[in-house]
Amino acid sequence: MYNKEVEDISQVINDYFMGLYNGDIDRLKQAFYPTAILWGDINGSEYMKSLDEFTTTVRNRKSPADNNEPFNMSISGIEVLGNNAIAKLHVPMLGNNYHEFISLSKVNGRWWIVNKLFTNMNNG
Repeated sequence: MYNKEVEDISQVINDYFMGLYNGDIDRLKQAFYPTAILWGDINGSEYMKSLDEFTTTVRNRKSPADNNEPFNMSISGIEVLGNNAIAKLHVPMLGNNYHEFISLSKVNGRWWIVNKLFTNMNNG
């Protein structure tokens, strides 16, 4: 059972990674619960966006794929507790070295990213 949950969560994270990398808004929306919040800092500056604000930002920028960047996003770990999970991710892209914690919940039998907490580690 646990391995099936990790497999399902990994697929949601893959949708997130591919959405980010290719600038694919539909793929991002497959990964995130509609009311998800994204919170973090970029070079010390506070960042907080709703999913709609985040997808607008992604839509309006050049994607890592369009910039011919190598795909180096990875999952560092996944912990599952019942219908909740946390994943630690490494998301280097667009000149940044993001480290993320994402929270996922199983809603109506399907895993969703409900929160993203991140920082850019360019200086450390």
